[in-house]
Amino acid sequence: MELSGCFTALVTPFAQGKVDYVALRALVERQIAGGVAGIVPVGTTGESPTLDFEEHEKVIETVIEAANKRCLIIAGTGANATDEALQLTRHAKAAGADATLQVTPYYNKPTQEGLYRHFSAVADIGLPVVLYNVPGRAGQEIALPTVVRLAQHPAVVAIKEAAGSADRVSMIRNACDLTVLSGDDSLTLPMMVLGARGIISVASNVIPAEVQQLAQFALDGKYAEARALHYKLYDFFNACFYETNPIPVKAALVELGLIQEEYRLPLCPMAEANRAKLVQVMRKLGLLS
Repeated sequence: MELSGCFTALVTPFAQGKVDYVALRALVERQIAGGVAGIVPVGTTGESPTLDFEEHEKVIETVIEAANKRCLIIAGTGANATDEALQLTRHAKAAGADATLQVTPYYNKPTQEGLYRHFSAVADIGLPVVLYNVPGRAGQEIALPTVVRLAQHPAVVAIKEAAGSADRVSMIRNACDLTVLSGDDSLTLPMMVLGARGIISVASNVIPAEVQQLAQFALDGKYAEARALHYKLYDFFNACFYETNPIPVKAALVELGLIQEEYRLPLCPMAEANRAKLVQVMRKLGLLS
């Protein structure tokens, strides 16, 4: 399958300690109205570590149902236990997801051979797999030789690069025929100039149309327009990471009145000084009066 454009790493809204499925459906509608290529529920931005299995599966089901095939759904079903990843991925496939996002197993630090066997087992389910390289959270990277090995599996279709390295795009594109998606909003344009096909975006929770437009400009080779939009959005891209994701982006959605201000520990509300800076950036961008 071909993946290109903006894919929103959707937040999971909470209300009184439970997932707010009404708000979740409204967020999906807002994304589709913004013209995004797809939605990624229950990834890092969706606070996947603090959702139980039942919630995890219901969030994916709800997003698939609400989207109703109007955009692609890449379900976050990764885990650091292969059996858990398999269970979640089988459910996502049965629910109608178009693909799965598979994070590098975290904390237990498997070898590269272990990573290969883990991702291969998930890919054998038959749902298209987007590998997720994020060494800052997982503790290690999916090494290039492992990426090349996995690219030979017919179900491994793309990799989300969130290592903060544009060089990885060149390395992967030189070594194999695997679609690369940026995992960092601020690197969307640089990575796409080098051959990435889009972005799995945090910022697009707030500005879906703008991030999709940035990706489309780059896909169309309109680099002057893409560069101008990149600089317009750049401060907001950075503001989304004033604190650990998804704290700032959820705070921004709260400011817009789209969700309630709830996180699950160990995540907690944004520090007031950082929140003031975030609001200032949003006002500068015209998101708040």
